[in-house]
Amino acid sequence: MPQMEHPFYSLSKKPETTVRRYEHNGNWLEITPSVKGLATIYDKDILIYCISQIMHKLSAGEQVARNVRLNTRDLLVFTNRGTAGKDYQSILEALDRLAGTRISTNIRTGDEEQYDTFGLIDAASLRRKHGSDGRLLWCEVKLSDWVFNAIRAQEVLTLHKDYFRLRKPIERRVYEIARKHCSHQPSWSVALSILHKKSGSKSSLKEFRRSIRHLVEHDHLPDYAVSFQPDKDKVLFENRGTMHAKPPVSAVERSIALKPETLDRARSAAPGWDVYYLEQEWRSWMEEGGLDSPRDPDRAFVGFAGKWFEKRGAPV
Repeated sequence: MPQMEHPFYSLSKKPETTVRRYEHNGNWLEITPSVKGLATIYDKDILIYCISQIMHKLSAGEQVARNVRLNTRDLLVFTNRGTAGKDYQSILEALDRLAGTRISTNIRTGDEEQYDTFGLIDAASLRRKHGSDGRLLWCEVKLSDWVFNAIRAQEVLTLHKDYFRLRKPIERRVYEIARKHCSHQPSWSVALSILHKKSGSKSSLKEFRRSIRHLVEHDHLPDYAVSFQPDKDKVLFENRGTMHAKPPVSAVERSIALKPETLDRARSAAPGWDVYYLEQEWRSWMEEGGLDSPRDPDRAFVGFAGKWFEKRGAPV
């Protein structure tokens, strides 16, 4: 969600190598690209795929970790790309840009506010067939703590499958902003100047206005119909009603935020177990039992982890 609201990615197909700084309503971020350029909105497809894999495991009650192994062909198909040699090469280039892009920000993920510098991914491992010129078989991506914290805090929104059919970077970016701010509401309007700022577009306001008019004319944005109000210089997004109904947020989910040090205590209480998996089990246990938020959730979670280990021992 933070990456949908704020302009983390380049919208240019040409390498962007200048430092970018963005400030809005008390939030700020500074993005420093590598010599290969800033990560682009197309490179983001890899992160979206990683997040989808983690969310699938979480919903199935499986353990998750920052390391995500990807079948590269599945990734290309998922993101509506071709499977020729150049498409596999584009994955390598994207991973270089994702790993090389460094970010400093005060934007929160979960209950943490981060002021240091980090990457979108920490590392990537690649495997090819028949040496360096062979077909790319799979890759393993290690997500940064900042990205993984956002996933663990469920700061994730689904995207329409046709998002990957949007070929213009500005169209993808406008959809992301609408998905974040309009979401399931009937409609949402925003000043063109604010939308331009949030998009991270390097074009002039006049050129950006022309792009929005083109989007209005062709009306092909997923989930939302777009209209332009010239008298107010505003853009209006109206929900098409194509999204699944938003599930209700439980009282327990709303009220509990664990401290980072609590996870370390839980690791000691249940050695060998994935604390994020235990946290999910703990929240599900409270929901199924109709329990209210505990008075001391950190202590309650550590106690749950200890009893879990007492009953099951170390994982096989």
